This record gives sequence, structure tokens and C-alpha cells, in this order.
Amino acid sequence: MLAGVVHRDGTVERHRETATRTESQAALLDGLEDAVRELLDDEIAAVGLGVPARIDPQSGRVQGSVNTPLGELDLRTEMAARLHLPVRVENDAGAATLAEYTAGAGRESRTMVMLTLGTGVGGGVMLDGRLFRGWAELGHIVIEYDGEPCQGSCTGRGHLETYVSGSAATRAAQRVYGPAADAHRLVRLAREGDATAVEILAEIGRRLGAGIESLVNVFNPDVVVIGGGFAAAGELVLDPARQGVREHALRPANERTRIVRAELGTMAGLVGAGLIAFEALA
Repeated sequence: MLAGVVHRDGTVERHRETATRTESQAALLDGLEDAVRELLDDEIAAVGLGVPARIDPQSGRVQGSVNTPLGELDLRTEMAARLHLPVRVENDAGAATLAEYTAGAGRESRTMVMLTLGTGVGGGVMLDGRLFRGWAELGHIVIEYDGEPCQGSCTGRGHLETYVSGSAATRAAQRVYGPAADAHRLVRLAREGDATAVEILAEIGRRLGAGIESLVNVFNPDVVVIGGGFAAAGELVLDPARQGVREHALRPANERTRIVRAELGTMAGLVGAGLIAFEALA
């Protein structure tokens, strides 16, 4: 978990990183409270939370999570009672999307789609300058009918995150290089010229492109921003994705839409959560 003090313009004054407690929902909430309390002082006006979960945009209720032990709960009310401050809650990828749009790779666009490649795949959409407040579970769009089972608590098959997340890259690396391999090693080997690693990442990129094609056909965005830890694979994944979009997405969006890496790195979710916190003061 990353906690920090964020100003209205998105600048971060100070921040701390702590391990996420995943043994239970109660432990996770306690850890979240502790992470915020470490930074509280009299100048803090509100708290914004970006969490990897499905969020009801009106109530702030969590409606379930694939990769954490968060069940259905009123997270906004729970954390406001614990911290005695106004609280706003957003999906973590939605928060990162708002940050990249405001202060990162999407700041000159009107409509932007973001995908975050990490343990799973998150996403968010900015439509004409406003964050889409629906579920935006873009990692769970289907790119292969009756494909591989999804991960975590998701019961679907053939979802985008099954094929293009950092977890998917680790599984692919382990199939070829053994159980000690992971996504980081896969990327390192590819950069050292290992042909097999290059092809594995290219296949991940082609599948990423398939997902982006659908999003381009729906939203016609100015830019698609790729963030998250696995975005470190860079052009090894993005070049095949761009090629697929150019070849298969609808014209003229296939040539007009830019596909770029995020600029804010691991700070995007933190900055976005801070920006969302100010909504509690409106």
C-alpha cells in the first residue's frame, strides 16, 4: 500500500509504502487505517482511497474484489468513522486513470483509456474530461471465448487479465524457464536477446492489442495509456499491441489512437486517490 500527502495540483509532499495485509478483510482494513494515520496532521482535509475492488460510484460501497479479501462493505463510511475525516473511494485503476489524465501521459487528451498491468489488469476511462464512474473492469473483457480460467475469485474464462497481466507473464516464464522464473526475469532475458522470451512477450503484446482493439472500437480514445508494474516490459509488449490495433481496429481510430506508457509510474494510484479526496470537500 502506498499512502501519501497530495496537493490539489497532484504534487506529492511525502509518502510511505507498507505491505498489504491480505490474511483477512479485518486485517486489511486495520492496515489501511494504520497507513493513513502515519501521515495524518492538522493540514489533512480529506482522505481518498484507491482500492482494487468493484466500487458503487454513488455510495462508495465495495461490491467485491478479485485479488484482495475485501467483501461487500461500506468502505467510505467505515474509514470515515475510523479516521474522523471525509472519505471518498474509487477503484485503484480509476484513480490512476484520473492521475495520468490530469498530470501524466493523458493530460493533452479529451478521451483516454488506461490499462494497468499488475497482479491483474485494471482500467479506467476518461470521457470528455470526466472519469467514468461505472465498474470499468476492463481486465475482464473476454478476448478468447471459453479460454483459460480467470484468476482470484473470478469465475470467468478467457479474460484479458488472464493473458496480459504480470501474473500471466510469470506463469508463461515458469512454463519455459522453471518455477523460479517470474515476469521480471522474462523481461530481462528478452532484453538480453533471448528469442524465446522475446516471442513470449510479443504474444502477450498481441493479446493486449486484441483487448485494446475492443476498447478503441467502443470509446475512440485519443490515447490508451498502459501502466502498472508489468508496463516495464515497454516496447517488447507495446509494439505488438500497436501493430494489432493498426491492423484490426476500426478506421480511422486504428491509426489515430496513440498507445503509450504511463508517466507517473507507481505514484499514479496515490496521486489519483489524492485528487479524488478533494471531491469530498466540494
